[in-house]
Amino acid sequence: MGQDLGQMPKRRLFRRRSFGIWTLLILFFLALGLPVYAYKIEPYWLEVKTVPLVLPHLQPEFDGYRIVQLSDVHVVDQMPQPFLEKVIDQTNRQQPDLVVITGDIVTASPRRYASRIEAAFKTFEAPTVAVLGNHDYWSDPEAVQQILQNSNVEPLRNQVYTVHRNQAQLHIAGVDDVWAGAADLDQVMAQLPKTGAAILLAHEPDFADTAVTTHRFDLELSGHAHGGQVAIPFVGAPVLPPHGKRYPIGQYQIEDLIQYTNRGIGMVSPRVRFGSRPEITVFQLSAPAEQQS
Repeated sequence: MGQDLGQMPKRRLFRRRSFGIWTLLILFFLALGLPVYAYKIEPYWLEVKTVPLVLPHLQPEFDGYRIVQLSDVHVVDQMPQPFLEKVIDQTNRQQPDLVVITGDIVTASPRRYASRIEAAFKTFEAPTVAVLGNHDYWSDPEAVQQILQNSNVEPLRNQVYTVHRNQAQLHIAGVDDVWAGAADLDQVMAQLPKTGAAILLAHEPDFADTAVTTHRFDLELSGHAHGGQVAIPFVGAPVLPPHGKRYPIGQYQIEDLIQYTNRGIGMVSPRVRFGSRPEITVFQLSAPAEQQS
């Protein structure tokens, strides 16, 4: 039986209207859901990311050495203490040989959060070192240093921390905050032995362009940019801070230097994350094959 041709335009109109209604509904729920996701879900959806790295100057004694990096903890009133405790617990679960924290322990008012930070950081099960970030400097760097020391965390303020295994050495150097004008690479280089793998902790990742000129560091670990905090698919982060624009997220090769920028744990205003989950990075270090033979 043939179709009623008079009904066909009505059917097309109905389908178009239905499609339009469903499209509006989908857009409405997306508009409603994305803010909830960015404000309530992603900021507390931790990613533990394992990064295997071969360091050219790493001696065989340190083959398999595990470093966990945390960055930009930004302890504030809005950060739930159970979330901070979860970060420490997940860090300990990785069984690191060393934990490094690359700055911005607080956003402001460190004395206000001292007891919270110390209670959490004292539960690290591995030796821990840290550098200060721009927010630490803008608030009270001496208070942040005291909090770290009270937590059994070694602050590196243009200093070098050396790990020994038999006769082998692994050097962890830390520059003070770049944006605050406190970084003194010459002071670091004066303390740094000429042999053994060397890792530089610098809060601001773009300092890698300075660090690479020494040709002494195998790896720089940084934070600061939060991965943009909001990263638009296929576009990237529309807003990045000074000193965090060239190397804002992940791994880069800059001549003979590997640069890695961690997305951080906490946030600054606006307190949302989208496309940039909080990150715990686990570096599994390997010596070059020729060193192992």
